[in-house]
Amino acid sequence: MDSERRSQRRGLFLHRRFGDDVRGVAAIEFGVLVPLLSLMVVSVTDIGLAIYRKMQVEGSSQAGVEYAIAHGFDANAISTAVAAATNASAISASPAPVKFCGCATSSGVTSMTCGGTCPGGRMAGTYTIVSAQGSYSTIINYQIVPNSYVISTQSTARLQ
Repeated sequence: MDSERRSQRRGLFLHRRFGDDVRGVAAIEFGVLVPLLSLMVVSVTDIGLAIYRKMQVEGSSQAGVEYAIAHGFDANAISTAVAAATNASAISASPAPVKFCGCATSSGVTSMTCGGTCPGGRMAGTYTIVSAQGSYSTIINYQIVPNSYVISTQSTARLQ
């Protein structure tokens, strides 16, 4: 019984002595919050880099279309323009650029035979579709999302 009282007194003494002490609280909060804040910073950076890669892929397909408008349709040259549009080495013209004839409608371009007449009496135009494809790998493994994404874009323009 005497040892029980001593341990109770000791517990009461320690509680009085350290119970109101707040000197280590900031360090504990810092230790808990820093990993969480670090994960948030890395995640936001990862999202930003993924968006930047998507912009690079979109810019590459647009550069291919601009090349076709300026120089005419040449699938190999357009593919080279797509690959050279950014400094990202993982972006390519995939699938290969396509040239086709069609008529512009309110919902897009409808395929038509070259030299044919569109509804409304206009001649079918010559169009190109340039696709670009790139990949993005996340900085860290998030367990709930894939580690790698394939980003594909497509641009269409009238050549004639």
